[in-house]
Amino acid sequence: MDAMRTWADSEFAGGPKTIRSYFQNSGIYIFLISFGCVYYLSNAELLLGHYDLGWHLAAGDLLRDRGNIPFQDPWSFTLGDRQWFNLSWLWDVIASALYQYTNFSGLVLFVVGCGAVIVGYLASICLSSGASAAAVSISVFSACLLYPSFATPPNIYLAASPNTCTMLFCVIFFGECLKRTRCFLLPVIMFLWANLHGGFVLGFLVVGVFFGAALLRRDWVNLKIYTLTGVGCSIAIFINPLGLHIYDGVVATLGHFVQANITEWMSYYENISMPGSIPGLIYIMMFIALELRYRTSTPVPLESRLLSWLFLILGFYQFRYMSFFFLFSTVTLALHIDRMLPRRLDNLEVQKSLLAAGIIGACALPLTFMQVAPALALPQMLSEQDAIHLRTHFSHARLLNHWNVGGLLIFRTHGSVPVFVDGRAATAYPDDLLRDYFKLAELEVSETAWDTVLEKYQIDAVLWVKAHEQLRRFLVDKRGWKEEYAGMYESIYVKP
Repeated sequence: MDAMRTWADSEFAGGPKTIRSYFQNSGIYIFLISFGCVYYLSNAELLLGHYDLGWHLAAGDLLRDRGNIPFQDPWSFTLGDRQWFNLSWLWDVIASALYQYTNFSGLVLFVVGCGAVIVGYLASICLSSGASAAAVSISVFSACLLYPSFATPPNIYLAASPNTCTMLFCVIFFGECLKRTRCFLLPVIMFLWANLHGGFVLGFLVVGVFFGAALLRRDWVNLKIYTLTGVGCSIAIFINPLGLHIYDGVVATLGHFVQANITEWMSYYENISMPGSIPGLIYIMMFIALELRYRTSTPVPLESRLLSWLFLILGFYQFRYMSFFFLFSTVTLALHIDRMLPRRLDNLEVQKSLLAAGIIGACALPLTFMQVAPALALPQMLSEQDAIHLRTHFSHARLLNHWNVGGLLIFRTHGSVPVFVDGRAATAYPDDLLRDYFKLAELEVSETAWDTVLEKYQIDAVLWVKAHEQLRRFLVDKRGWKEEYAGMYESIYVKP
């Protein structure tokens, strides 16, 4: 009886202790996820600020109505015989359903949820690499504040756009390859990725880096794992409505001349905004300094180091890749920071402090959402009032619209006012048309280029940025057009 009582007492005494220990060890996750989500919700307006969100929602509506994937664009009058490669059809359907049943609140919460998974996954990877809780919290929190690039709208990399799936899946691929425990799941994830966004090619780059590192170390066991993973992923991408043509859609995006005219594909230097970019520059300089200082003394995984430097170099060349640098550098930076922290730092006490702060952050989440929810809406570059005027007076007109409002025009009119061009670029429009358009997308008006395009495409009206005074003087004063309507951001000019 004494032995039984002793066993029972120890069991019941150990229960609360085990639960308490679990919550303490989860303190870093609660802290990082709660405050990360508060930060993302505080920028909810930017999460909905992607110029392409309009056409994605319209595409999702179209797919759900038809029940199949359209291969010809139904909204423009300039497509010619060009096939439309919609690489994000599954994301469009999900976004459309969320918007129908939950309005913009559901879309924002979906994006914030993806951000929360990224934060938690990065924390798990860094902790499993041996870094302390304090170092991990500094590294992951810094990276997760910086990679969305909220300082450089509309180039946002945690937003209501398919690109968010690429950010999420890149982190999952990185983590699973680094842990080497569940690589068999990656082909399944690749199947989803290939139907959500054309950025799935980055998954092969991540696996390729791990394959190369295993080959360099002559680690035949892991080399076999990464080989099978790569083969499985290669098969998975063909399970999609486009079949082999999925590569045509990717090629129409990567390396296309249109990239030179889109800011996110330009260099990091051309996208720097002051003072918003200062924290990112400090992070980059700190990473480089620590890498040079501890290049041989800190046991950093080779794959993490290779991916960090690769995307740092790519990020300087094309701005969009800098976000991946922030994500991939967290493990390397956490291990370096760990060397600089005092050895007497109690990891358990740090976890307790993080847990207390995380609970406060979690309590702030619903309050933050309630504050931002009433203002959630698409960008007002093209308002509903503007769209009503267009539908009333320019239904089926040959309208030359500005690139940035093309997606909003599709969303608000659903094809009743056909568009000239929008952010789908070479995945939906012929190269000749894109070359013609980008001759117009300059501050200085080229009269020859404008006259050529207006005549070649028999344009009836022009929907352009209201603040472009030179265009107003050219169309109204020199060509006799009339500024028929002026909204808050856009003006409509009609042919005499």
